Amino acid sequence: MSERTTVGYKLRRAAAHPRRVVPYLQRLLRNRRLATHRADHIGFYRQVMADETAKDPDRAIGSDSRDSWLRVGQLQHDYLLRHGLRPEHRLLDVGCGNLRAGWRLMQYLERGHYYGIDISPDILLAAQNTIVEFGLQDRLPYLTVIRDLRLEFLPAGLFDVVTAHSVFTHAPLDVIDEALAHAGRLLAPGGFFDFTYFDTDGPPRDFLREDFYYPTARLLDLARSHGLAAERMSDWDYPQEKIRVTRS
Repeated sequence: MSERTTVGYKLRRAAAHPRRVVPYLQRLLRNRRLATHRADHIGFYRQVMADETAKDPDRAIGSDSRDSWLRVGQLQHDYLLRHGLRPEHRLLDVGCGNLRAGWRLMQYLERGHYYGIDISPDILLAAQNTIVEFGLQDRLPYLTVIRDLRLEFLPAGLFDVVTAHSVFTHAPLDVIDEALAHAGRLLAPGGFFDFTYFDTDGPPRDFLREDFYYPTARLLDLARSHGLAAERMSDWDYPQEKIRVTRS
């Protein structure tokens, strides 16, 4: 048993952070209720996103303020440009949310070259609001709700860049495995797929079925088991780690 799962650890955390107790209990009860109606994780998390998006779309994707939303989106955008993203490239934004990075990327890319997908129809409605807010209708972005991460409806070899920011941080290992099993099919020659994750020195664990933590070596091995080359990106400066996979 992980020390974090023990009652003693949780009581010590509650004593050290009393203001977090009520929000924690609210999430715990909400998630237990949703889990009784949804056996699969994606269906469960789709309902979590519906609940969170109704409160605040920015917070639903992990930004505690509009300034944070803008700052993290700029970080994602600038990182991809430093790593070779060009206007003529086609980019797939997995878990695009309400376009925290997407609105900047569709400004930069050629018209119709941004593809945003998400499991949550609610957050994609918020994404439409972002397009209107920044006047990006003429960029003709593709926004599509998805059933799972196999992405079998997308054409093979189309995308020069695939990015999944704060997606695998909310996914159990079987969902990540499914995504990596199909990732190589989507990539154009020379293309890459970046994803972020929460690292841990111990065994894999989760928090309320919402936040998942994995050893870096476990995810690298998983990607390689699907014939992908994989490396941890040491120049990524954010409270999540990043791995890049390419077709080997």
